[in-house]
Amino acid sequence: MEFTLITLLNGLSYGLLLFLLSSGLTLIFSMLGVLNFAHASFYMLGAYFAYAISTRLGFWPALLLAPLLTGLLGALVERFGLRHVRRHGQVAELLFTFGLSYLIVELVQLAWGKAALPYAIPAQLDGPLFTFYATTFPIYRGFMMLLALLVLLTAAWLLKRSRIGLLIQAALTHPQMVEALGHDVPRIFTLVFAAGCSLAGLAGVVGGNAFVTEPGMAAGVGSIIFVVVVVGGLGSLRGAFMASLLIGILQTYAVALDVSLASALAHWGVALNPDAAAYPLLQLTLAQLAPVLPYLLLVLAMLLRPRGLSGVRD
Repeated sequence: MEFTLITLLNGLSYGLLLFLLSSGLTLIFSMLGVLNFAHASFYMLGAYFAYAISTRLGFWPALLLAPLLTGLLGALVERFGLRHVRRHGQVAELLFTFGLSYLIVELVQLAWGKAALPYAIPAQLDGPLFTFYATTFPIYRGFMMLLALLVLLTAAWLLKRSRIGLLIQAALTHPQMVEALGHDVPRIFTLVFAAGCSLAGLAGVVGGNAFVTEPGMAAGVGSIIFVVVVVGGLGSLRGAFMASLLIGILQTYAVALDVSLASALAHWGVALNPDAAAYPLLQLTLAQLAPVLPYLLLVLAMLLRPRGLSGVRD
C-alpha cells in the first residue's frame, strides 16, 4: 500500500510537470498550427532565468518574472522571425524552430557555462508534505501538481469560456473575418506564441530545481513532450493531459519496480537457461527500459490510434 501510493503520487507529479511543459506546445500547435521544435529550449530558459532572478530577489518573484521574460522572448521570436518564415510553409517553420533550439542552447552555455547550476528548491517548500508509514512525500512535488492543475483549469476556461479565447479560435479559422471586425490577427498570433513559451518557462521554473538545471535539460525532455503531444492528439489540451499522466505513471512505476523479465518469468514458474548471455533482452530491468517506454507508447499509438487519445482540437 505504501509503495503503491507514493509511487503513484510521484508518477502523477512527474506527469503533471510533463503536462505543464507540453501544454504550451499544444496551445501553439492548436492555435497556430506550428510544431515548435525550440519549445524545450524555452523550458530551459525558464529555469536559467529563474535561477538568475532567485539569487537576487528570491524564488517567488522568479516564479512570476521568469515566465514573463520567456514569453517576451517568444513574442520577439514570433514577431521578427517566425512571422516572416510562415509565408514559406510548414517546412520552413520547422527548420527555423529547429535551428533556434540549438542557437538558444549555445547562447545559454556562453552566458552560464556548461556546468549544472545550484538552483535549489526554496526553503519554504523544502520538506515533507505528509508521511505515510516511513515514507515522506515532498511539499514541492505537491506544489508542482497544484500549479499544473491550475494551469489546466485556467487554460481550459480561457479557451472555452472567455472572450479572448473565442477571439483566438476565430482568428485561426476565419482570420479575414476577424480582421474585418477590427482586430489585429498577427498580434493575436504573437500573443498566443508568447503564452505558449511562457508556459514552457513556467515549467522550467518549477522543474529546474526539482531535477537539474544544465544545458542538456532541453534535450532530455524535448523528445518526450513531442511524444506527449502526439499520443494525446495533436492540438488537444485534454489529450496532452491524459498522455502526460499516462507516461509519468508508466515511467515512474517502471523505475520503482526495477525487475527483469527473466525474474518475472521465474516467479511465474517458467524455467530459463541459466546462461544469461543466451537471453540478453530478458535480463534488462524495467528501470533500464523506462526511457524507451514513451517511444514504445508512441509507436503503439500510431499503429492503433493515429489520431491520439483525443485527436480533435479543443
